[in-house]
Amino acid sequence: MPNFLPLLITGLMNGAIYALVALGFVLIYKATDVINFAQGELLLVGVYVTFALVAETGFPLRPWPWPLAIAAALAVAVGLGVLIERLVLRPLIGEPIISVIMVTIGLSQLLRAIVAAFFGTSQRAFPPIFPSHVIELFGTRITADRLWALGIAGLLLLLLSLFFRFSTTGIAMRAAADDQQAALSMGISIKRVFAIAWSIAAVVATIGGLLVANNNGGINTSLGNIGLLVFPVVILGGLDSIPGAIIGGIIIGMIESFSAGYLNVKLGLEGLESVLPYVLLIIILMIRPYGLFGREIIERV
Repeated sequence: MPNFLPLLITGLMNGAIYALVALGFVLIYKATDVINFAQGELLLVGVYVTFALVAETGFPLRPWPWPLAIAAALAVAVGLGVLIERLVLRPLIGEPIISVIMVTIGLSQLLRAIVAAFFGTSQRAFPPIFPSHVIELFGTRITADRLWALGIAGLLLLLLSLFFRFSTTGIAMRAAADDQQAALSMGISIKRVFAIAWSIAAVVATIGGLLVANNNGGINTSLGNIGLLVFPVVILGGLDSIPGAIIGGIIIGMIESFSAGYLNVKLGLEGLESVLPYVLLIIILMIRPYGLFGREIIERV
């Protein structure tokens, strides 16, 4: 299998990026019991803000250095996350869950429309963040930007896992997710936890989007569809499981990569890699609807 190593690295890279974006789903669901269908559009906004600072005209000091542009985009992501939580989600506390879901769907369409109004829907060339020279690795030629993306995504997943496990804020978020009333009695601000959850979700979505845009070499508004693409990831791993999001992302990324590299060629079916994650989603929902690592809740009536 001569293509094994490139497909393995591609699968791990895509899986780590999916896990980053899926982590936003999980954080918001754990903290607020809301399934955020606007996660892909948070990614879209972050990518286009960065693009505007490094490539578009009309901005001061253009082009901005990459570190400064990315820092500005992450700051916008934090502000957007807090704004959405304060103005959109907080007034809906206590409302039926279907109402909250419909609001996040409407929010996704609004954010996509705003991006389209400013930048249009046509494909734009995205300036490369990382070098793309070819590296010889175990006799296989691999571009350096894929290794950069894999390394950065993996490092961020590790840092976030350590943050939720050992930091005071991370422990407070876990406590609020497990039992909000008990967390309140311990002096934990639930409103602050909600705002942090939405901010982190927007930040990880932005970073994941930048890695995808760099590897694709171009962006358009369809980039926001990655929010639905990672939905099988969170269902597979479990909506309330952070480790599940990481493992689910790796599994889906590997399935996509190897099905594109081997099954598509042997069966002659184009786009099979885009269908298989949703086939797996249906199977998981039928067999284990709470995911591989999700918490099973039994209600007696």
